[in-house]
Amino acid sequence: MGRRSTFVNSWFTVIVLAIAVNFALARGVSAQKSDTSYLRTLKAKSAKTSYLKNGLHLALPPLKPAAVSTAKINLSRPDDKLLTNVQVYPNPVTDQVINVKYTIARNAYVNVNVMDILGNNVLTLLSQRVEFGDQNITYNISNKLSRGFYFIRIVVGTESVNKRISVL
Repeated sequence: MGRRSTFVNSWFTVIVLAIAVNFALARGVSAQKSDTSYLRTLKAKSAKTSYLKNGLHLALPPLKPAAVSTAKINLSRPDDKLLTNVQVYPNPVTDQVINVKYTIARNAYVNVNVMDILGNNVLTLLSQRVEFGDQNITYNISNKLSRGFYFIRIVVGTESVNKRISVL
């Protein structure tokens, strides 16, 4: 019994507070022709008087639409690749010069390493922060790499690309 009466009293209190807030907000606000609410005048009998200060006329404040921004925001989607168009040439390397071309979508920290077949880092070609766009690295590898197979690993952010090269 106690729970039911508490529940009913709670709802009654909420409704009374909502009505009180409505009257508090409506005080001093008069209806305009541009409002979306319609007032209907009732023909009241002269014998009956209203117990409310303003009768049954309730005026709600007009609702204004939220501000809308027209500025365009260019954000890269999470599924866009950060590192694209990776090219390593010439392959096989015969003239002791290696070229690495790649494109990055935004400014990022870039590591370009030469690794042997076992995955050991043999040579670091680049390790720095790079601006977005097309990038080209030319590196002279004379007397730094012996004949054999190597991998060029390019790491940008969380993405990496491995390319195999042969040194003759």
